Amino acid sequence: MTIRQFGTTDLRVSEICVGTSALGSFPAQYGYEVSDETAVATIARVFEGPYTFIDTSNEYGGGDSERRIGTAIAQAGGVPEGVVVATKVDPLPGSTDFSGERVRRSVEESRERLGLDVLPLVYLHDPEKITFEEATAPGGPLEALLALKSEGVIRYLGVAGGPIDLELQYLATDAFDAVISHNRFTLVEQTAEPLLDDAAERGVAFVNAAPFGGGMLVKGPDAVPRYCYAPVGEATLDRVREMERLCARFGVPLAAAALQFSTRDPRVTSTIVGMSEPSRIEQTVELAAWDIPDELWQELEPLARVGRNGIELQTA
Repeated sequence: MTIRQFGTTDLRVSEICVGTSALGSFPAQYGYEVSDETAVATIARVFEGPYTFIDTSNEYGGGDSERRIGTAIAQAGGVPEGVVVATKVDPLPGSTDFSGERVRRSVEESRERLGLDVLPLVYLHDPEKITFEEATAPGGPLEALLALKSEGVIRYLGVAGGPIDLELQYLATDAFDAVISHNRFTLVEQTAEPLLDDAAERGVAFVNAAPFGGGMLVKGPDAVPRYCYAPVGEATLDRVREMERLCARFGVPLAAAALQFSTRDPRVTSTIVGMSEPSRIEQTVELAAWDIPDELWQELEPLARVGRNGIELQTA
């Protein structure tokens, strides 16, 4: 597993990051339950390698993702050397309270659940829940995060969201060491291109989440005719069907091409892949290491390029 420098920080992380949204058990989105035992066993297996980067959030599973990771950390006698556990600050479930006070409480909750005095990396999560002006105002979340960093409670700060223009605004503050974008840099869609370029110029670590677009690029467009959990138009489905056909001709799983589309880009520091059972570790290692010939990339590139302006959504 390739280990990469995390922007201009002193952190080094694996090119694959273990995503733990489903680890907290979220059947409404993922369609399946994850037990405590399976979740803890998954993180215990992660600690054996080759991954050294774990991503969670205060809100995942109502806090259960962090609790389960914390249990695995306690059973291991602490976070193994070289492993980075990142989390995110969130409002209370069902609330839009992103005040500085709430951010401080979110951080305390994460420290308690994970059993960590110092959090290596904390992201402002889904900042689109409030305006940029509210986030950067006195008493707001950014002020609180910067104070927590200066107090030594947090080592590095990131922002993790959806809208690209908004994330560019946050990077322009020069307050952040990392940025997460989800579902916007894949074989299907590359609207995050300006953010990748901006992050690279600033020395900010770019972390790419959801390389499979919510399942379409694993199971195929006919099994999952949705992207980022929303229906897409027939033109997008046809484009992914052609990608699937090309991959099959070369004996390459569509999922391997989707994952490596992200990992092969030098602007991407790490790619988040959700893992909710121990077997997913080996499966992802296999996809990341799959030999993909240059000829296949050459044939996929024009199909992928169409997504630089977004994707076609299904109309009613």
